[in-house]
Amino acid sequence: MTPSFRLLTKRRFLPLFATQFLGAFNDNLFRTAMILLVIYRIYNDPAEEAAFSAIAGGLFILPFFLFSALSGQLADCHDKAAIIRIVKTAEIGIMIIGATGLFIENVPLMLVALLSMGAHSTFFGPIKYAILPQHLEEDQVLPGTGLVEAGTYIAILGGTIVGGIISSEQAAVGVLIVAVIGWFSGRQVPPAPPMTQDAGVDFHVIRSSIQLVSNTMHIRRLFLAIMAISFFWAQGAILAAQFPPLVKNVLGADQQVATLFLAIFSVGVAIGSIAINRLLKGAVSARFAPPSAIVMGLFICDLWWTAHHWPPVTGPLVDLKQFALMHHAERVMIDLLGVAVAGGMFVVPLYAFLTTTVQKTETARTVAANNIVNSGAMVTATLILAGLVWCGVSVAETLLIVAVASVGAATIAWRLHLACD
Repeated sequence: MTPSFRLLTKRRFLPLFATQFLGAFNDNLFRTAMILLVIYRIYNDPAEEAAFSAIAGGLFILPFFLFSALSGQLADCHDKAAIIRIVKTAEIGIMIIGATGLFIENVPLMLVALLSMGAHSTFFGPIKYAILPQHLEEDQVLPGTGLVEAGTYIAILGGTIVGGIISSEQAAVGVLIVAVIGWFSGRQVPPAPPMTQDAGVDFHVIRSSIQLVSNTMHIRRLFLAIMAISFFWAQGAILAAQFPPLVKNVLGADQQVATLFLAIFSVGVAIGSIAINRLLKGAVSARFAPPSAIVMGLFICDLWWTAHHWPPVTGPLVDLKQFALMHHAERVMIDLLGVAVAGGMFVVPLYAFLTTTVQKTETARTVAANNIVNSGAMVTATLILAGLVWCGVSVAETLLIVAVASVGAATIAWRLHLACD
């Protein structure tokens, strides 16, 4: 077995890792800079800000519904490295539009760039996982998947932090520079020719999406894996949406603490992504997924308990230094780290399972079907959360609901383990 980090010295892996890392970093750099610009400099009305957040979130997810099936077909029928080069070239054009929007503070231009970045991620998403079984040995797929997942979360963290501390003008220059570097790294990805001679692609996005999901989900092992991953992303969508109100309205802390929470979560997922490979010794297996889901739920339960008994917020918001000195602050941070580590250990083997238990001619389609279902789960979870909040459910109580959902994730993962391991 090749140790995880040794893969970073291999040309068949490093360019893909760097390209994915830079793409995720740039995506979050632009989104963070855009959101802060719109909320703090352009809009000054809660209703407008809420509408902008809803529109932005919907625009970014929309391409995953519309184009995931098409992206999966194209990736399976054409050279994946060639598609990467096309996608990264498109990113430069997208970021020119986005940078212009940041410079002149034009909301429609920024939203066009955001929608386009969603499409960019939609077409790159199936490739970053489907190309691994083609370039790596069988016992390297799990560590490779773990490194990609870990790198993604570190990139998300880095892009979010940088986007939050530099000016919109600096961010505009930054996204262009990162896009160009990503274009160069994408050109270094070794060829990954199609494994099938079938070049047929259905460009009817609705019909092909329905057919792709139907063809994938009727296979029991894939159904179980995709549903387990979707549970994870549904939980993640609720947690991500609740971080800001949890920090501000329950813990009484400012943006510094919110950034710390994001950092802890991102590092935790990265740790879990690497740790699970050490436990499984390179084997693709779901046997640690059920206990990981339960552990994730237990940490969320403890986070709920702490938040539920947190003293009422009075006075101004506390900064990072003040928060660190508060009673039970360390407990909150440990809970967050525990949730993230367990989450990384839960989801990484499932992604590796998707790409190694199907024929190499179908890996991109399988990942694309997974992306469609995951997107639906995230939207559904967000709508449920909005309904619960509208009905008066508190932030702390929504955490408890997420904890209960971990039981469902563990149950599905256990069935997958029994069926396939």
